[in-house]
Amino acid sequence: MNKNDGMNYAPVGKPQPVVKPGEFVFAAIALDHGHIYGMCNGLIEAGAVLKWVYDPDPDKVAAFLKAYPGVRAADREETILSDPEVCLIAGAAVPSERCALGLRAMEHGKDYFTDKTPFTTLDQLEQARGKTAETGRKYMVYFSERLHVESAVHAGMLIRDGAIGRVVQVTGFGPHRLNAPTRPDWFFQKEKYGGILCDIGSHQIEQFLDYADCRDARVLHSKVANYANKEYPELEDFGDATLLGDNGATQYFRVDWLTPSGLGSWGDGRTLIVGTEGYIELRKYIDIACSPKSDHLFLVNGEGEYYMNLHGKVGFPFFGELILDCLNRTEQAMTQAHAFKAAELCLQAQQQAEWVE
Repeated sequence: MNKNDGMNYAPVGKPQPVVKPGEFVFAAIALDHGHIYGMCNGLIEAGAVLKWVYDPDPDKVAAFLKAYPGVRAADREETILSDPEVCLIAGAAVPSERCALGLRAMEHGKDYFTDKTPFTTLDQLEQARGKTAETGRKYMVYFSERLHVESAVHAGMLIRDGAIGRVVQVTGFGPHRLNAPTRPDWFFQKEKYGGILCDIGSHQIEQFLDYADCRDARVLHSKVANYANKEYPELEDFGDATLLGDNGATQYFRVDWLTPSGLGSWGDGRTLIVGTEGYIELRKYIDIACSPKSDHLFLVNGEGEYYMNLHGKVGFPFFGELILDCLNRTEQAMTQAHAFKAAELCLQAQQQAEWVE
């Protein structure tokens, strides 16, 4: 795992299988974003069997097969979609193409697990809502900054246990390193990546909905800019937004592509969660100038001040829960309504964002 390269950041955890070998089979289609490796790692660690891979780029397939020996390379997508043994399709397509892949997967009776952001337009979202209702299949999303970060997972557990009372405000910071020369062409085309609030802003909004236990929210204000990368005119390298949840909780978040080269991680991701009886701070990937380790959690409540380093101690329960949800048709990992609401709000934040020079 390259800690300096966010596009290919693929956490590895401990095996925690929830099914027997062969009980849950999945396939990977579309390797456009390196997050596919994190998605596959999580499912395999939870006991899933990765049977197939397909991408039109043979170099991407070769690299994937090197990482996952024994997986079969399909010569076309239809080979995988028509395999009755495959329960779920995991995909990290170009963002604007993620919905179309999901629709094809669901039409073939498969559940779908896509990298964030799951959509680049509200029309795509409505198509997916209609297809999930029609087929009963799942359209799940890899919101990795909560689901695949142990400090973030543990924060959710503490909140549910009442450690800080009712959550009333969530502040999130999601800076990323640009690494422009390594990025594919689509990364700089707004129609394909959707805009910064639609893309990496989706992580922040999803966390807010989960931590603050909101079923809905309103985007009060949002803005975007290209401050430092004028050679890429369609890139937005900065964005922020303020939201109000249906239960009175509020959020402010900021995302950017401005991480300096001197930082020992691809981004200094942080989250501050304020409750009526305490607060939690997450320093997800690094504690700058103090510790290069990830997964720092600080807790202050009526009982005292606490620091926890949670790397390697919590695991990633989402993946096992997702597998069992697919088998049992339950919603323990994430509800469909939650996944779609997070997507809807990031699209709305993007759509109404004020451009700042």
